[in-house]
Amino acid sequence: SYISADCYCFKRVGQSLAQRDYIDCGRNDPDLKQEMEKQFVDLLTEELELQEAVAEEHARHMNITFGEAKWVASQYQREAEKCIAATETCEGAREKAEALLIKERKLTTTREHRAREMGWEGEYEQLSV
Repeated sequence: SYISADCYCFKRVGQSLAQRDYIDCGRNDPDLKQEMEKQFVDLLTEELELQEAVAEEHARHMNITFGEAKWVASQYQREAEKCIAATETCEGAREKAEALLIKERKLTTTREHRAREMGWEGEYEQLSV
């Protein structure tokens, strides 16, 4: 094995890859130094691959969530359009009913006026037009 008894570099590897002191371990031994550098590169490569996998999973999850959000927003938009159309229909019907009521009140007032001219003495109630 390339690991000498007085080298405790592997104990520090687990603590943090950010601490690069252990690369100096075995710097006087070219074979050990080369082995340590290989292991460090392998560890970094594995860490980068894991980070990439996590990032890809996160991106996939975000894409799914975004797609679901777009679908829900589309559903709300359709429902809102239905409500707007129904409101416009009701408003149009209300306006027509109001116009018919005004017309009917005018007609009633005219008929009542004619009836009074002809002698009718019924209850008189002024209708507002």
